Amino acid sequence: MSSKLRKTAASAALLCSIISGCSGMDEKSADTPVRVSSEVQDEVEKVSSSILDIISLKAKLTESGAMITSCDGGAYRAYHPWSLYGPPAKALGEVMDKLRGQLPKKGWKIVKDGPDETQVRSPQIIAESTDGKFSLDARFHDGRDGGPAQLEVGVQSACFRPESTATS
Repeated sequence: MSSKLRKTAASAALLCSIISGCSGMDEKSADTPVRVSSEVQDEVEKVSSSILDIISLKAKLTESGAMITSCDGGAYRAYHPWSLYGPPAKALGEVMDKLRGQLPKKGWKIVKDGPDETQVRSPQIIAESTDGKFSLDARFHDGRDGGPAQLEVGVQSACFRPESTATS
């Protein structure tokens, strides 16, 4: 993974954690459910696959699985970053329009649709699942910065407590 992609993934995780409110959760809070991390990772990967189905563009795909990241208070979340690349920038840009139209029909609420905070102000869509369990960050990089045209996507879960910290 390139350093630019790592920085963007970290920014996306931070932004999504602010949006989804995980930072206020505490591992002893009754509001933070207990889940097995491997199950949460599998679920995030399934949600990522459903986003890829919406996109339905023949492209190359980075191969990274969901990973576990920290929330405050000892809780965790699953985060799955991936990118599409290969097609011309125009085709990748049209994917953002497809996401705008299809996400609300598939149980997502778009909470941000506009330029990101980078110097090139890449188009960005941030959405939350209507059940509050997942967030999505999609960014289109058109190659103006010298890199390849690509669509970066990050899907993450809400925060959960690991089984070992559950109280009886």
